[in-house]
Amino acid sequence: MSAPDSGSENSPEKNGWKPGKRDAFFLAFVAAVVILLVLGTGERTTKPTPSDATHQQAASRTACMECHNAEGVHPQPPRHTKADQCFQCHLQPDGWVGAK
Repeated sequence: MSAPDSGSENSPEKNGWKPGKRDAFFLAFVAAVVILLVLGTGERTTKPTPSDATHQQAASRTACMECHNAEGVHPQPPRHTKADQCFQCHLQPDGWVGAK
């Protein structure tokens, strides 16, 4: 059995790593994903909650739905999500005391 040839021209110590097309594609893909994640994390795009006395006191979906149900004063749009956390998307109004 012979010892590994450290002086060979094909040894990694002499030639080093050379990026190929697959490596360039992979790095471009990773860069594209990172750019999309950074650009996709902007501010909320939902409508802010009005800063009036009614909205400052709303602390639950039930309170919101008193006015925003299908028969309410200002119903939700038909394609609105049915999530139970209104303030997960909508910003709380200035002076909001609903969580106290």
